[in-house]
Amino acid sequence: MADKWQYLDEAMTASAKKTIRELFDEDPGRAGRFSLEAAGWFLDYSKNRVDAATMKSLVKLAEASGLREEIERMFTGEKINRTEQRAVLHTALRNCDPGAKVFVDGKDVMPDVRATLAKMGDFADLVRKGTWRGCTGKRIKYVVNIGIGGSDLGPVMANIALTPYAKRSLKFFFVSNVDSTHLAETLRQVKAAETLFIVASKTFTTQETMSNAEAAKAWLLEKIGSAANPGEAVAKHFVALSTAAKEVAEFGIDTANMFPFWDWVGGRYSLPSAIGLSLMIAIGRSNYSKFLKGYWKMDRHFRTAKFDRNMPVVMALLGILYSNGYGAETYCCLPYDQYLSRFPAYLQQMDMESNGKSTDRDGKPVDRETGPIEWGEPGTNGQHSFYQLIHQGTHLIPCDFIGCCRTHNPIGDLHDKLMANLFAQTEALAFGKSAEECRAEGVPKDLVPFKTFEGNKPTNTLLCDELTPATLGALIALYEHKVFVQGVILNIYSFDQWGVQLGKVLAKGVLADLTAEKPSGKHDASTTQLIARYRAAVGR
Repeated sequence: MADKWQYLDEAMTASAKKTIRELFDEDPGRAGRFSLEAAGWFLDYSKNRVDAATMKSLVKLAEASGLREEIERMFTGEKINRTEQRAVLHTALRNCDPGAKVFVDGKDVMPDVRATLAKMGDFADLVRKGTWRGCTGKRIKYVVNIGIGGSDLGPVMANIALTPYAKRSLKFFFVSNVDSTHLAETLRQVKAAETLFIVASKTFTTQETMSNAEAAKAWLLEKIGSAANPGEAVAKHFVALSTAAKEVAEFGIDTANMFPFWDWVGGRYSLPSAIGLSLMIAIGRSNYSKFLKGYWKMDRHFRTAKFDRNMPVVMALLGILYSNGYGAETYCCLPYDQYLSRFPAYLQQMDMESNGKSTDRDGKPVDRETGPIEWGEPGTNGQHSFYQLIHQGTHLIPCDFIGCCRTHNPIGDLHDKLMANLFAQTEALAFGKSAEECRAEGVPKDLVPFKTFEGNKPTNTLLCDELTPATLGALIALYEHKVFVQGVILNIYSFDQWGVQLGKVLAKGVLADLTAEKPSGKHDASTTQLIARYRAAVGR
């Protein structure tokens, strides 16, 4: 283990010898050799600073990290989340093999997974067909998902991404922020008698989620008034995604309408669990099954493919090369499809909450860079915003470009123009424009330095034929496994998130001082000053 980083040094030695332009000039077949396909996606990674020797050394790095064994440990339910003593089995949620068995603590979890999916499907059918009605007898027209983190980002992203497959007569809203504006602006757009609230909290104690849920319940009861008794109103307009039956019942939700998920499902990996209920209602159980099958196809590819032809592994190794070889601190996700507008935000949590760690698996400070900063926007918006920095700035920013060959909304030649921009940007980033080329084009001598592009900027291009439930599922799984691979190589635990806890704990004490008759004065001088200023502004 201690010597494995020699392979990164070897990869860097090979990688730094030639520019991307020189690599293409020397190898006419390069594009084909540095491309691969899996689960409906085509990856062209030829516009990277790599050659065959580079990739061979990077694969050795993965092998020396014990990656193959770690993959099997995850898929077979071992407790690889060691700091919480939990298995990591989001792959079981989308295992479409009807005969599959996956054990945790000696128990096969697959019957529970299948039963929950069936229950979700039955409920989704009732809502979509109008059989499930509110307490006044009206059909449900509005669905409001209340959650935060993985209980929000996944459903939001997927519902937007699969809009073409959604039942258009239903309107979906997502409330996460404890800022009252988020809930208030949502409630202004719905009608109480026609609204279903989905409350997503494993423990039913998450502060932001339960605060919003209680406020939504108070709003519902006020609006319904005497049309129904409170118990009936809550039972008909609220369902829970949770395993805390006691807390769910105390809230007023019928536990028959509680959809469980398990402690071996991490929040940011929970979309294919009960957390996806809003998506199943939107697109229906048949399309949801295709969504899961897309995940499953990428899972099988990841588990079985050789590392040099394994899409998540290749993308992970390229990321390690740039972050720990070239010192790149960020990478950019650029989906050229408006339906994927929230995909970069979804990846932010997946990557930065997973691998934003400074302690290795032995409890020691890490000696490598972890958790690159992920960011991005849909194309072509970014081209008129931050691409200048990527093209001519001083930072190295590897980019993933994501595109779909067919659009759901063909209007004139707009899609041709969109995809032309995608392909042109990767070309410009890779090859740039030399001073000689500028002069040959007649650029004035004094402007040549400003119109010169260095190029040699690395990109991956991911293409599918069309954005469908299946290709979306596969795309999510691709990035999940990429993050996992990087965590293994960096020797960190990717499936805990202790870093988010401290602020939550301190917030409770601060809240008490914001509302108390007299503040405790137990905080530092800056925080005490801020508390005092807030109290004065609100008249306390």
